[in-house]
Amino acid sequence: MTHSGESRYSRQSRFAPLGEEGQARIRAASVAIVGCGALGTVEAEILARAGAGRIRIIDRDFVEWSNLQRQLLFEESDASEGLPKAVAAARRLARVNSEVTVEPLVADLTPANIDDLLEGVGLILDGSDNFEVRFLINDYSVRSGVPWIYAAAVGSYGLVMPIMPGKSPCLRCMLGSLPAPGTSPTCDTAGVIGSITHIIASIQVAEALKLICRSMEPSSFRLTTYDVWTHNFRSMEVGTETMATCPVCSEGRFEYLNGTPLRTVTLCGRNAVQLIPSVKTDLNFDQVAKSIPVKGEVQFNDFLLRCFAPPYEVTVFRDGRAIIRGTEDPALARSVYSKLIGA
Repeated sequence: MTHSGESRYSRQSRFAPLGEEGQARIRAASVAIVGCGALGTVEAEILARAGAGRIRIIDRDFVEWSNLQRQLLFEESDASEGLPKAVAAARRLARVNSEVTVEPLVADLTPANIDDLLEGVGLILDGSDNFEVRFLINDYSVRSGVPWIYAAAVGSYGLVMPIMPGKSPCLRCMLGSLPAPGTSPTCDTAGVIGSITHIIASIQVAEALKLICRSMEPSSFRLTTYDVWTHNFRSMEVGTETMATCPVCSEGRFEYLNGTPLRTVTLCGRNAVQLIPSVKTDLNFDQVAKSIPVKGEVQFNDFLLRCFAPPYEVTVFRDGRAIIRGTEDPALARSVYSKLIGA
């Protein structure tokens, strides 16, 4: 589309570290955003306004009223219609910048489809809400050589870390193994304020532009954390020494690409899905009962916890295993589990 007057990207290309060459690289970029929630919507809009050539949005969920408080691209009509988030985001971005190609994929990223869903992209941005997906992306990144940017936000706190395979530590280097279910707060259990998700996503896209424009030096691979409530800001170097002992970086063991950490089994005839995490835990039901945000009743004994989150009934066992009644869709069951228990 031709526009009269000054280029829509003129203020951006006048920024010396980008320039016209950087703008050309942005225009040629192909970026995947995994998860189109509080972080992903902001990432997508900033990239679209910056003129990124192709933005692929991968999300398994639909728009709900509770999303509107912080998820930038969505409107009340999207929640009323229950539109898939990827579709609603693509419609909005088409109105923001018609020059950008947006590819909405309503899908659950899994080991079985990750090669197809991420084919052809040069950069991956993390907009997910659980470590199961992040460890899967991390395996794919190191195996394929495609950089990605890890990010998370909950409460008033968030963090960002760019990962360049072979040059910087990966997520396994930093965290070791997958956190056990119930040990990490989620936006549904701990809440979140919109300002921190916007700030973290903005930092994430700034790092993305550096990578796209080849302006990121080895010293730039840092873990950045910020708490918008206390204004506590930290930027920490991530040493490469952990790479020598990392099962992914040093041994090429892609455990999450080769398996399903949160295995699902559809229970035929019961309208239910069983979820079996690979990491065992010993849930404290008293704490879980206090943190689960449900409109219905929560019951528990020494063996299991049951909560009613219409239209679903969720039964959780002490080892983290759960049965989600009210759906036979594994992706939807994983989404319910991640929101209530964390993964």
